[in-house]
Amino acid sequence: MEGFDYIKSNYLSLLDEIRQLSISAGREVALVAVTKSGSDEELIALASAGVSHIGENRPGELRRRGDLLRERGYMPCLHEIGNLQRNKVKLIIESVDLIHSLDSLALAAEIDKQAKRVGRRVRVLIEVNSAREEQKGGIMPEDTEAFYKSLKEFSSIDVAGLMTMGPVCDDPEEIRPYFQLTKELFDSMNKKGCFTDGILSMGMSDSYRVAIEEGSTLVRVGRKLFVK
Repeated sequence: MEGFDYIKSNYLSLLDEIRQLSISAGREVALVAVTKSGSDEELIALASAGVSHIGENRPGELRRRGDLLRERGYMPCLHEIGNLQRNKVKLIIESVDLIHSLDSLALAAEIDKQAKRVGRRVRVLIEVNSAREEQKGGIMPEDTEAFYKSLKEFSSIDVAGLMTMGPVCDDPEEIRPYFQLTKELFDSMNKKGCFTDGILSMGMSDSYRVAIEEGSTLVRVGRKLFVK
C-alpha cells in the first residue's frame, strides 16, 4: 500500500531476524504480529506484506479485523492473545485459530460449549503464571499438569501447548529464569504426549530474543512493526 512502506520494511526485517535466531536455536519459530497498536490501514499493509499470524487481545477487534482481512482476500491465522472473558468467547469462536490464555475450567467449559455450538474444535494454550504474580492470570507451574488432565472432559478443545507472559522487567535478561522454568515444564509434559502441536508461546517485543534462546516456538511482537 502506498505510504505504508515502513510496515513492510519493519515486518521483513523482524522476520529475517527471527529466522536467523531460529537457525541458531535449531528450531522453527513463528511470528504472531500483534496489531492492537496499528490502524486498519497498517493491518492491511501487514497482510499485503505476507504476515501469516495476527494477534489481538480484544475479542471484538479480533473478529472485526479478521472479517476485514478476509473480505480483502487475506487469510492469516487469528490468535486471541489476551485475558479472555467467558462472555466474549462467542465473538471469536468461529474464526479464532489459537487461544493463548486458557487459565480456568470455567473458561474451558465456555470454549467447549461454544465450539460445540458451531461444530468445530478449538486449539488452546494453557497460560502458565511462571512468576507467580497474584495480579496476573495463569496456572501455577506446579498445578499445570493436573490442570491439563482436567481438560480431558472437554471434547471440543485441543491443548496445543503452553504460554507464559513472565514479569515486566527493565532488562530482558531478568525474564530468562521464567522462560527456562516454562520450557522445563513444557518439555516434561510434551514428552508425555500432552500437546497436539507442541507450541511454546513465549516472548514479546522486549523479550523475544531471550525467549527464542530459551525454547520458544512462537513469539508475539507488535510495537516494532508500526514504528515509522
